[in-house]
Amino acid sequence: MPQRSQILLVDDDPESCKALSQLLSQTGYKVESCHSGERALSIIKKQPFDLIISDLFLPGISGIDLLKQVKEVSPDTCVILITGNASTETAVEAMREGALDYITKPFNIERLKIQVTKALEKNRLVLENKYLWQQLHGRYRFDNMIGTSQVMQQVFRRMKKITGTDSTILILGASGTGKELVARAIHYNGPRKDKPFVAINCGAIPADLLESELFGHVKGAFTSAFTDKPGKLESANGGTILLDEIGDMPRQLQMKLLRVLQEHEFERVGSSRKIHLDIRVISATNVDLPERIKTGQFREDLYYRLNVIPIHLPALKERRGDIPQLARFFAEKICKEMNRPQVSIGADAIEAMEAYSWPGNVREMENIIERTIALTDSMIIGCEDLPSDIIQSLPATARPKHQITSKGVDMNQIIADTEREMIKQAMVLGKGVKARAAELLKINRTTLVEKIKRLGIEG
Repeated sequence: MPQRSQILLVDDDPESCKALSQLLSQTGYKVESCHSGERALSIIKKQPFDLIISDLFLPGISGIDLLKQVKEVSPDTCVILITGNASTETAVEAMREGALDYITKPFNIERLKIQVTKALEKNRLVLENKYLWQQLHGRYRFDNMIGTSQVMQQVFRRMKKITGTDSTILILGASGTGKELVARAIHYNGPRKDKPFVAINCGAIPADLLESELFGHVKGAFTSAFTDKPGKLESANGGTILLDEIGDMPRQLQMKLLRVLQEHEFERVGSSRKIHLDIRVISATNVDLPERIKTGQFREDLYYRLNVIPIHLPALKERRGDIPQLARFFAEKICKEMNRPQVSIGADAIEAMEAYSWPGNVREMENIIERTIALTDSMIIGCEDLPSDIIQSLPATARPKHQITSKGVDMNQIIADTEREMIKQAMVLGKGVKARAAELLKINRTTLVEKIKRLGIEG
């Protein structure tokens, strides 16, 4: 059951205070009241309130003085002031000091209810945004990044050295190694952490649209430009922009980007007005830029502008010592997201993961663990629960086998269970398309359909 919003009433008129307290309590709020500003401050310091409704004229500390001190003690708490003697000067002062609203007596009950609802909604949104912001910053703390291997510790040391600078950074690494995660960690641990972080994938946007996405455009710049639109550079002004897959940026845009890095200003497409840019640029790529320079696909001068401080992210197979820690981290994270009991990863499964080459790197590991948890009811992930590619990476002698005991085994059941598991995995890899799953299993589609029906596989 959601917690009721808490309101503090401050009014030196006991009858008025009692009547308003009853009204708000009947509406569903938890209400506390007092009759002086001094008493109100004492209460506020002991417990938080979502809203304070105070009379302007109080004995001792006035409503305005109370408002000022409330904003010092609890800046996010909303305050509504009420008075029977309204004046333009007091209204202006109240709003300038941070009052949400200013209501005169005798007040309209319905209007007051509306203002209380608005104030509490504003308070809820402020606290929610603050919580999400704290979660965002916490997520990218350096001590939350996983990797005890020597090569990753070297990466972390370099990251910590450069967070306080505005130097341009080039992150190099294969797909799935965590380039964007590193970029975000650098941003959220640096002086621009309270400013925007904006990412754009230069390889995912068609060349004819990338210029507009990056630089923005003005109305009429091209056929479909019906309104002015800021680009990613403008949106990131004051903060950090990540130019992901920079190696795929069309050459005609590379010169324009180089000019931005040199002059710290740019124009929207179709405009001649200069926009000043205060921004940190982080680029990332999984391609060999020097090789692209040789073939004429990438500008050498832009490369040197971007490559002020390089960070090389190793492939997962180059940091196998981190695999157990990463696997357990993803298992815990995914179980929380799925709202299911925590599962553990068996030693045999860890051994198989350490033997696997991980061509998709950390991203592949996260996806495989999510798939495995989704497809198994077991509380312990064993080697047999993993995809066949990972199992096959183990030496033949280390692969899981069905053992025949003195009681014998149900061979038909073992075959059926194996078929069922392989079909489920193929359907996941084939994204639910039976034809693709049949190709992966190297059987006819009709055969697959028959097996799905016989084995009672859903979907």
